[in-house]
Amino acid sequence: MNQASNFMPTPDQDVLEVKPLRTLAPMFPAPLGVNVFNQLTTSPLVFVAPAGQFPGVFGNSNHPAVRSFSAFGDQDKAISGGQTAAFSDQETGRDESAANGTPNIGANATGPIDATPMSAYKSTQPSVISLDNDDNDDEPYAGNQTSASGRNIKRPSHLSEYNMSDSLGSDSSNGTKIKRPKSSYKTAAADNELSLTPSSNPREIVEVVLMTFEALRRRHLQLDETQETSKRADLKAGAIMMASNLRANIGKRIGTVPGVEIGDIFYFRMELCIIGLHAPSMGGIDYMNAKFGDEDDSVAICIVAAGVYENDDDDTDTLVYSGSGGISRNNEERHDQKLERGNLALERSLSRKNVIRVVRGYKDPACLTGKVYIYDGLYKIHESWKEKTKTGINCFKYKLQREPGQPDGVAIWKMSQRWMENPSARGRVLHPDLSSGTENLPVCLINDVNSEKGPGHFTYITQVKYFKPLSSMKPFQSCRCLSVCLPGDPSCVCAHHNGGDLPYSSSGLLVCRKPMIYECSESCQCSFNCRNRVSQKGVRIHFEVFRTTNRGWGLRSWDAIRGGSFICEYVGEVVDDTKVNLDGEDDYLFRTVCPGEKTLKWNYGPELIGEQSINISADTFEPLPIKISAKKMGNISRFMNHSCTPNVFWQPVQFDHGEDGYPHIMFFALKHIPPMTELTYDYGDIGAEFSGVGSNRAKNCLCGSSNCRGYFS
Repeated sequence: MNQASNFMPTPDQDVLEVKPLRTLAPMFPAPLGVNVFNQLTTSPLVFVAPAGQFPGVFGNSNHPAVRSFSAFGDQDKAISGGQTAAFSDQETGRDESAANGTPNIGANATGPIDATPMSAYKSTQPSVISLDNDDNDDEPYAGNQTSASGRNIKRPSHLSEYNMSDSLGSDSSNGTKIKRPKSSYKTAAADNELSLTPSSNPREIVEVVLMTFEALRRRHLQLDETQETSKRADLKAGAIMMASNLRANIGKRIGTVPGVEIGDIFYFRMELCIIGLHAPSMGGIDYMNAKFGDEDDSVAICIVAAGVYENDDDDTDTLVYSGSGGISRNNEERHDQKLERGNLALERSLSRKNVIRVVRGYKDPACLTGKVYIYDGLYKIHESWKEKTKTGINCFKYKLQREPGQPDGVAIWKMSQRWMENPSARGRVLHPDLSSGTENLPVCLINDVNSEKGPGHFTYITQVKYFKPLSSMKPFQSCRCLSVCLPGDPSCVCAHHNGGDLPYSSSGLLVCRKPMIYECSESCQCSFNCRNRVSQKGVRIHFEVFRTTNRGWGLRSWDAIRGGSFICEYVGEVVDDTKVNLDGEDDYLFRTVCPGEKTLKWNYGPELIGEQSINISADTFEPLPIKISAKKMGNISRFMNHSCTPNVFWQPVQFDHGEDGYPHIMFFALKHIPPMTELTYDYGDIGAEFSGVGSNRAKNCLCGSSNCRGYFS
């Protein structure tokens, strides 16, 4: 125990008196198949080699990595027929983080360290990773929900090359392989391999990894729903990412993780794994074996506090964390926690005073069974003790204090939650509802920068104003579905318009970007509660229009927003081409010009699951014959600023099936967006004749991103 502490135990608490027993430091194989040296200060994203370059690995269907992946469902059956894993939001003995080598670091080191995994010395064979997940954080399914237990996937050895692609076969969605023509897989592998451009920016690497994972998860969920199965789409996506080496920050480290920022939000534990923030997909304590001077010791490097144990979570700068073990969810057997593995590592971190990353989990307000995980920065353990819990077992307790000088993380989450419950608690409010009751939820007008009283006058509307039909848009047939449209229904006309699948997941997330999304309309027989009616239901997010420091007024949300969520529609007056001024007088004019590369490539990598690639590029992009001005009348969308690295993208949606139907410009979340983050999209490029430095239309860009073009049009 820290002798400098003023902590005094109560009569029912025992102070831990632990001697440094280095011989008890766990020496298991590295978790998640890590068997590489981490000798980079900014760990690069690793890509998988094309099948043609490495015929002995990905070009061979008999290779263990490919063979085990294609037999995903059979392995699940074999394991689930035996011992059932005990799930826990904190650490469990079966899925512990392993001792990960003996790097030489100082006692108070806080930065990344070089870690040599023990498995590098023991074996050169592919390691086995466990993709069990203790959290019920998948989306709700139509059928009965089942948890994945004991899914083991062999991953290939580490490949350090850049500009590599993957051509792994598809995972099963119901215990058997998804049947596709053999030629489709070969074509995808040869002609349309997933190719992601490497970046020296760790933030961009992490974002690409997370966006790829989420896109694969949404697609697998779509396939599962079509086949009426209820497997864990997040585990399937994680298996693909791991087997394909599509990961960031491979290797363990003490301190910050390159590309991960305080306040980042996640919805699945697997997301933490693939970016190197927290290695165990199930255990709550991540730790490693490190060298301090001439001594080696097992120390904790990251913990996930997900609310299973009785943690004190009222103070955003203090966390009382319960140790692991003692609880089994499969039966009522309970026993005292033991000072081993993760618990021992936490105790040694108290002595070593090393920083520990903390991820806090909360219930997802938008999903009854889901959770939101928030990275809250670096903490240090200040005290530890042992006490008896309400269930009668002896439990280890560790008091962690947040390191000073860090940006707010969980504090912003809790603050925004209070505002949603009581909007009057939000200070510096100029107007409680800019929409004057026309939106589903009030839109606050905030200025905590200067004395400006609000934006220029405009009329707030919630529907696009147009004066004549758009002759180029053709009417299309309405569906005759009873009650709601169902995934996999071959008779659903609206699904047929969308390529055979419903475009949204069961929780309303857009699965992938398309030239046009067709929602059900008033002429369809399905009810208003049909899952194919998402964007037409209007705004469902708590927005605030706020004064920025250098870019006028902006838009942000009190809610956390998941990638693929509908945000709002661009509303204004549809104007004729003859009335459009290209001299820059109308700063609120929306054109469907080519968006940025990140927006175009938002879709999942079809090649990763043996499907045909969707080739969408700036060369193939075709703008819609529609222009909308929000200068005189509009909604919250008129306040979204431009960014060369946006977090929002626009998507055409049509649900007016008649001859007068217009495509609606709907905005969706490009990635997970934490509360109080400004919402931005890429205004695009209207063409060389009107853009570029020195033109009348071009404006200086102040987005501040590393990929800033310097101007926007």
